[in-house]
Parts: sequence; structure tokens; C-alpha cells
Amino acid sequence: MTTKTRTKAKGRIFEAVHETASDLHRLGFIDKRKMSKFDALCLDPIPDYDSQQIRALRDHLQLSQAVLAAVLNTSLSTVRKWEVGDKHPSGPSLKLLNLLERKGLEAVL
Repeated sequence: MTTKTRTKAKGRIFEAVHETASDLHRLGFIDKRKMSKFDALCLDPIPDYDSQQIRALRDHLQLSQAVLAAVLNTSLSTVRKWEVGDKHPSGPSLKLLNLLERKGLEAVL
């Protein structure tokens, strides 16, 4: 079984589990807190961003490095290091980059 096939199967399984949990939540068998755990479990993983992707995203949004750093609540030197490949984003910065890519600048302001 190839990785792509396993990923699709895993996605279908998580989709089925999430749909069942949603139905149980709607019927009152799963509380809101437990449903939040199912939501988090079934979310797609955040992809890694390399230096070229970060630069392309920044160019697409028409932001300077300083403004992107302010939006992500990180330092200008960190953004510079990401773009030259000396460092890689992780944690909240990675999540915010993904949010910027998917939803645009308005989503994080």
C-alpha cells in the first residue's frame, strides 16, 4: 500500500469518525468539550513551509518582512531566517502561516 493510499484511507476513516461523533453530539450523547477533541483529532495536519513558500506567500499578500513579522507576532530577523532557510517556522507561527495562505490577511487581523 502506497503512502498516498494510506493517507486517503486515513482521511476516510477520520471523516467517518467525525461524522458519527457529530451525529452523537447533535443527539446529546457527546458534550461540547468531547466534540472539540474530535474536531481537533480529525483536522488535516498543518504542512511545513519552506523558504520559497514563505517568500511566495509574503509576495502574494504584498507584505514586507517587517509587516509579516508583526502579523505573526515574531521578529523581523526570524522572518528573514525563514526566507533564507536558516530556520523553519513551527508551532503557532506555522498555524498562522497556514491560516494566511488559506483565508488571507483578514483572517488574522
